[in-house]
Amino acid sequence: MRAVAVVLRLTRKPRMASAERARERLAEPERPAPVPAAVRRRHAVSRRAVEGFEVTTVAPRGRPAARTALYLHGGAYVSPVAPQHWTLAGRLADAGVRVVLPQYGLAPQHTHRDAARLLTALYRELAGEGGQVVLAGDSAGGGLALGFAQALLGTDLPRPRSLVLLAPWLDLTLADPAVAAAEARDPWLSSAGLVEVGRAWAGGDDPRDPRLSPVHGPLAGLAPVRIWVGTRDLLLPDALRLRDRAAAEGADVEVTVCEGAVHVYPLTPTPEGRAGIREVVAAIAGGPQDGSVDADLWRPTA
Repeated sequence: MRAVAVVLRLTRKPRMASAERARERLAEPERPAPVPAAVRRRHAVSRRAVEGFEVTTVAPRGRPAARTALYLHGGAYVSPVAPQHWTLAGRLADAGVRVVLPQYGLAPQHTHRDAARLLTALYRELAGEGGQVVLAGDSAGGGLALGFAQALLGTDLPRPRSLVLLAPWLDLTLADPAVAAAEARDPWLSSAGLVEVGRAWAGGDDPRDPRLSPVHGPLAGLAPVRIWVGTRDLLLPDALRLRDRAAAEGADVEVTVCEGAVHVYPLTPTPEGRAGIREVVAAIAGGPQDGSVDADLWRPTA
């Protein structure tokens, strides 16, 4: 984990270290990573369009899936799906899960409103098949998943079976006073850059709106929420704030905090990452997982 932190500080921290750098990042063209050949060989992979956006499904080959996971990838709302997301999808398919991964539109060309239309249409379709859907995601995708689950409350759609979130971005403003101390320990993320791209994703709406910053959203009635986050992650304070709110309001939110771990640590090639990914796969699929992990699981996304 220390070696991973050094690499991140040298190669990734500078990319979003200021608002100016973030604006440059917003202007860069981004190409989604293709589904790796190894995942294609092992599993049934299909693509289709929903609301004008590509949706990829990775499912067990030759047997019915025991569960469906709607997975929302991270990348600060500016980066597309990355190789480790596909490999995680393969791990889940190995465990009998059908993974539905939408490539939602990214800022600045798209905003949260486009994502909401896509997710509503896709979730309505999946819920109509019967059975419960697990909502999952990492970083920005984790925040998007929780905000969408809150938006489902009071609608005619069923709530998901559970939410499984890896270091979710829960507050676009990063206004918690504890964030500054957390940022000093974080070798990867920078609040100035994140706040800038968060404004672009908000598309003129108030970034504090619960649809964008679900740490402020309703917790009563939510499905159980499971979160994994490291102590070297500037998103840790908001995860703890959500946990404390849930405890006070009687909601089911459980946060696993890994000492010394970086952002989205279950996707890192480390002992902590291997333990974390087993827990994440088990939480989505149900049941314990073995200790194997794909060597190409991790590459930084933010």
